[in-house]
Amino acid sequence: MNSILSVKNLSKHFSNNKLSLTVLDNINFDIMPGESVSIVGASGSGKTTLLGLCAGLDQPSSGEIVLNGTKLNNLNEDERAILRNKDVGFVFQNFQLIPTLTALENVMVPLELQGAKNVRKIASDLLARVGLKDRAKHYPSELSGGEQQRVALARAFCNSPKILFADEPTGNLDDSTGALVENLLFEINRELGTTLILVTHDLELAKKTQRVIRLKGGKILSDEINEGIANDPTLYASTDQV
Repeated sequence: MNSILSVKNLSKHFSNNKLSLTVLDNINFDIMPGESVSIVGASGSGKTTLLGLCAGLDQPSSGEIVLNGTKLNNLNEDERAILRNKDVGFVFQNFQLIPTLTALENVMVPLELQGAKNVRKIASDLLARVGLKDRAKHYPSELSGGEQQRVALARAFCNSPKILFADEPTGNLDDSTGALVENLLFEINRELGTTLILVTHDLELAKKTQRVIRLKGGKILSDEINEGIANDPTLYASTDQV
């Protein structure tokens, strides 16, 4: 079986005047279809940058990324956007809903961009799946944080993506609300057989995935089948995000 995501010799550098910062340094891994993987490490270790590169939201300084059989390096921005809309779902910490659209309309957007049929029914069914059937006509400002993230989940899964990237999906939620969102994320992911790539500071959340990639200083510290993560405070000491 071919991998759905292959990362080879990936590096990312940022330059400011004469200074250069290496955020990712020679990253290599392969992820198989249907696999669930957590990327963990201290803030500033390169997790968010790595996620953005794998999803085609940014370009590496060097190295190669192959997403669902397509080499991202060979695509321009428009071509990467088309690939993302076809094969990729996203869940972000800050929800990123469109404030002028209702919950239902937010879920419909990716389907409309694809030119899909039965857009309203598909979106309505997904809103019902996340327990928000009665909130379909509400705008994001009229929803709680947990409700907004559930709308974002419905939107992420609406095009039946091959791979879902989730960046701190419960980071802005309280414990009970976060647990509800986590359960929905993993339940729908299993139902659809989606590959899940999850960036998180939450060790308990990371333990729910099949595999854990730990970053430190822009390098892979370990890449292991998940048998529980040791609570190493040296890996989770920073609060700055890269």
